Amino acid sequence: MIKYEIIIYWSEDDQAFIAETPELAGCFADGATYDEAIKSMEVVIEEWIETAKQLGREIPKPKGKLMYA
Repeated sequence: MIKYEIIIYWSEDDQAFIAETPELAGCFADGATYDEAIKSMEVVIEEWIETAKQLGREIPKPKGKLMYA
């Protein structure tokens, strides 16, 4: 189960939904529909974590909703 925050927005330039996970640097995905973007993001998060493990990099603990001021 994915516990990281996922932000989804529509991109006019790309004509797609863009998903990003701020807690995982460079972790982005897209999809033609909202659901496709979520499914793609779940795969990318799993791949991001697996790659970080292989490289011996730190994996941030999920913090949930981030608050910005």
